[in-house]
Amino acid sequence: MHVIIDLCVVPLGVGVSVSSYVALCQREIYAAGLSYRMHAYGTNIEGEWDAVMAVVKRCHEAVHEAGAPRITTTMKLGTRTDRHQSMDDKVTSVEQVLSGEQ
Repeated sequence: MHVIIDLCVVPLGVGVSVSSYVALCQREIYAAGLSYRMHAYGTNIEGEWDAVMAVVKRCHEAVHEAGAPRITTTMKLGTRTDRHQSMDDKVTSVEQVLSGEQ
């Protein structure tokens, strides 16, 4: 099943800056070969369900391995069975409405 998620992994107990931990997750997502787009408060990831959930697990493992004693994660996800829709398709749909094309 194809899934698109919005993932935000936040290490706790590591100080104020978490950019190095975010970079660890980005490396894991890249290594998994999934389509993704980082944004200011998380990352959108798309792919097959098992591959996406495996990379979420790997992000947690990497952040713990880097010394974070706790992690809090928020995740929104969506699936659909009526047709395939990518992250880009979703953005394009809204951009078309904004430009009056739809």
